[in-house]
Amino acid sequence: MEITASMVKELRETSGAGMMDCKKALVECNGDMDKAMDWLREKGIAKSAKKESRIAAEGLANIYVEGNKAVVIEVNSETDFVSKNEEFTSMIDVIGKAILSSDATTVEETLELPCEEGTVRDLIVAKTAKIGEKLSLRRIAVLTKEDSDSFGAYLHMGGKIAVLALLKGANEEVAKDVAMQAAAMRPEYVKKEDVPADVVEREKAVLKEQAMNEGKPADIAEKMVIGRINKFYKEICLTLQPFIKDGDIDVETYVKNNNGEVIDVIRYEVGEGMEKRNDNFAEEVMNQVNGN
Repeated sequence: MEITASMVKELRETSGAGMMDCKKALVECNGDMDKAMDWLREKGIAKSAKKESRIAAEGLANIYVEGNKAVVIEVNSETDFVSKNEEFTSMIDVIGKAILSSDATTVEETLELPCEEGTVRDLIVAKTAKIGEKLSLRRIAVLTKEDSDSFGAYLHMGGKIAVLALLKGANEEVAKDVAMQAAAMRPEYVKKEDVPADVVEREKAVLKEQAMNEGKPADIAEKMVIGRINKFYKEICLTLQPFIKDGDIDVETYVKNNNGEVIDVIRYEVGEGMEKRNDNFAEEVMNQVNGN
């Protein structure tokens, strides 16, 4: 029986298994969809599909640099233990290097990149089945630079935080200092002009209300807002933050003193903004020991 692409696609969507595994299953089962599904389950390949609804908010972020191109990625798992698994870390390396050697700039494009397992999507499905946890490529960022620009890469806590700084001019050491600043101080924006107008207006309204609640008349409150909004900018904008190695200057001044300018900074903290698992770990271990 001829195995069509639509049959492979249907089995892939049903089982969550990789494309090549689905094709092999259909060939082995002469095109019978139900038997092919059973074949995949017997081989332990289809079990990854059952994990799709589970929460994966742990994992690792990493940075890959080659010449004038750099990639930052975050790959999630269900538990922190997996981040120390060689199967998991090697998978991240495959994904990062695949992006470096391609034109992919989005997660969707990355998932379709070719690799030994078929595609990156197939690789993740295969590793999900082998490791036994839901794994997912959450996000990627790609930066390119000129020869005269500088990348600064910094990984904190073994990849729980990954920061890539791009500077015009300067050098790699200065760029890494900027990346370390971002890792430590968690700025929400790179520059003052990056802050959306509605965020600024909302903060000004709050600050004015605070001043008036302190008993200040409206005109005085307006003037107080000007000073307080500048403090707000210094808290949330990387370039305006006091430089952690020299609190007498801000980050922008430090970079300028080294003949540079901050162009962009990518900061990934694993699991930020995601729902976390809240399992009873002792109970989970006992369930596994007892075969439940």
